[in-house]
Amino acid sequence: MWNSLLNELSIVLHRDFSKAHKHQLASSNKANIYKLSDDKQAFFVKVAAKDHLDKFEQERICLNTLTTESVFYVADSILVGQSSEFAYHVIEWLDLQEGTDKEWYQFGVSLAKLHLKHTQEMFGFDTDNYIGDTQQPNEWQKYWHTFFAEERIGFQLQLLAEKGVQLVDIDKFVDVTKQALHSHHCKPSLLHGDLWRGNIGFCNSNPSLFDPACYYGDREADIAMTELFGKFNPAFYRGYQDTYPLPDKYQERKHIYNLYHLLNHGNLFGNQYIEDAHLNMVKIQQNYGLD
Repeated sequence: MWNSLLNELSIVLHRDFSKAHKHQLASSNKANIYKLSDDKQAFFVKVAAKDHLDKFEQERICLNTLTTESVFYVADSILVGQSSEFAYHVIEWLDLQEGTDKEWYQFGVSLAKLHLKHTQEMFGFDTDNYIGDTQQPNEWQKYWHTFFAEERIGFQLQLLAEKGVQLVDIDKFVDVTKQALHSHHCKPSLLHGDLWRGNIGFCNSNPSLFDPACYYGDREADIAMTELFGKFNPAFYRGYQDTYPLPDKYQERKHIYNLYHLLNHGNLFGNQYIEDAHLNMVKIQQNYGLD
């Protein structure tokens, strides 16, 4: 596989890259990750089973979309390919650092500016992609409450049911979700889609995004996830609020949006996440008087 990858990369770079050094990095998912470098350049390489090729292709589309639509420092997707057994994605290497308060504030401003661009009239994306290792359907929908209830919550509940985990009556809870969001009118914004602390960094003092799961949706969904696994630096929220203030009822809706990620983690890792998702669902029904 490595000979094939290095040969393809040499063609893309228009120079010989066959004697690059390979260093494996720690990984928490199904892909093995590496730093591949010579004395001129370095790249970040993801390697997984051959059936991950579509996931890497979709990641490339998301990275390119963020590059085009945002002011974030987004690593370039250099090469997606496969050998007889493996798929791989070669991405520009970024030297990432921790951000200062000033840089976190700018991160909030940059995300708000991305969310302020309402170039789509519908909710969804041109292709289905992935949230972690889970498929993420993105069929275009006119109404946000329909899209989120069906393409996000309903889909995840169905995946759990196929594994023998039946938390609720799926059709009924999809209706609960629709009712909870029905009166919320928002415009589609391009979302990162998986915006937690592990998927952001700072490069040369510029905020950077990676591992996206893009689609056009309610901007509150991105902000909600920044609070799910520990909040971002407070300066981030100040920068966002100063640029594009959130509606008051965001504090209620964020639990609905984060349910999607809890269900996804339940599908991926089970155990505690499934329990957390169930408790969240009970709370949502109680908060909206829909139990």
